[in-house]
Amino acid sequence: QVELVESGGGSVQAGGSLRLSCVDSGYNVCRYDMGWYRQAPGKEREFVALIDSNRRETYAESVKGRFTISQDNAERTVYLQMNDLKPEDTAMYYCARKEIGWPWTDFRLAAYDHWGQGTQVTVSS
Repeated sequence: QVELVESGGGSVQAGGSLRLSCVDSGYNVCRYDMGWYRQAPGKEREFVALIDSNRRETYAESVKGRFTISQDNAERTVYLQMNDLKPEDTAMYYCARKEIGWPWTDFRLAAYDHWGQGTQVTVSS
């Protein structure tokens, strides 16, 4: 049974930093494309960042240069380091594991077969 558990969310002021963690209790994260998504109230869930099985990284334009995704295979953990946070980054952040067979550049929600429960990030101005 695969389980993804996020942690590290919280409340910070604009310009602050947070590091989110996602532990995969099922498999080594290096075997899969792992993504971070976020959803603000009243908005659709949107792509934030992805690290694929070849350690290629890609980011949404809105977070590029501020967020960094990484993984620790020994810990089965994917991280999202978030710097220079802005109020518009406020959302519930979700970790997701992509189903094998989808292109690494496909960011549609349907490509992911496992999701965590989410961790809340709130940025005040």
